Amino acid sequence: MKDIVLVGGGGHCRSCIDLLEQQAEYRIAGIVDVAEKKGGQVLGYDILAEDADIPLLVPRFKNFLITIGQIKSAGLRKKSFANICELGGILPIVVSPLAYVSRYAEIGKGTIILPYAMVGAGAKVGENCIINTQALVEHDAVVGDHCHLATGSIVNGGAQVGDEVFLGSGAVVRELTVIAKKNIIGCGVAVTGNIETAGGMVI
Repeated sequence: MKDIVLVGGGGHCRSCIDLLEQQAEYRIAGIVDVAEKKGGQVLGYDILAEDADIPLLVPRFKNFLITIGQIKSAGLRKKSFANICELGGILPIVVSPLAYVSRYAEIGKGTIILPYAMVGAGAKVGENCIINTQALVEHDAVVGDHCHLATGSIVNGGAQVGDEVFLGSGAVVRELTVIAKKNIIGCGVAVTGNIETAGGMVI
């Protein structure tokens, strides 16, 4: 098994730990969080470092997963991801053994796909995304970088979701619809037409 360090020790980190424990590929070496939490634990795993320590960790552990949550903004996840890339760290794709990803789909580095999520044939999911529990990315849909598809959200066939978009739980994007980058789509919202303006909110 390969060691992996988790960056971010909040609620999303707990979900990631649970997933990684179901795999036989990665062993959790520890967690990076804010300075005041250093020395604590998350689900029995040590918070061994703070963000400023990451340059010292990359040569030692190599593999990292961004486990910072994302609702209002992808900023923190994006910043941590870029920092680790610049330092030469590896950000693997992590897929729950309970998820389904078509062999004809494309997934970007650093993306995590949680239990019972599905990614269909011809779909493309970008880098550093969260495809949360029971989310669906249908055939030929495109999801940009640094997106979070929350629990039970649906991106139907051929739809295009821009970078840094958040889809709330149960949100549905109609087939062939386009959502511009940095939009926040609330829980249960049905997106039936294109959203062409970046950085908006639909609730």
